[in-house]
Amino acid sequence: QVQLVESGGGLVEAGGSLRLSCAASKIVFSINTMAWYRQAPGKQRELVTTITRDGRTTYADSVKGRFTISRDNAKNTVYLQMNSLKPEDTAVYYCNVFPYDYWGQGTQVTVSS
Repeated sequence: QVQLVESGGGLVEAGGSLRLSCAASKIVFSINTMAWYRQAPGKQRELVTTITRDGRTTYADSVKGRFTISRDNAKNTVYLQMNSLKPEDTAVYYCNVFPYDYWGQGTQVTVSS
């Protein structure tokens, strides 16, 4: 069974930082690309960033230079370090086994202006 458990969301002021974590089932984590998506109120879910098993990354233009994805293969965990947060980053952030339909429960990130 695929399990993805996100943590680390919260309320932060603009310019602040948060780090999200996603603990994944070993069976999927070890062989797959992982991703973070986000969904803001009234908007479609969007791809934020991906990381391959060997560490190659991609980022949406809106977060380049501010967000960093990483993974710890020994802990089956993927991280999202978010710096210089903006109010428009407010959303529910979801961990994903890319590009499959496996999702965590989501964690809320709220950035106040």
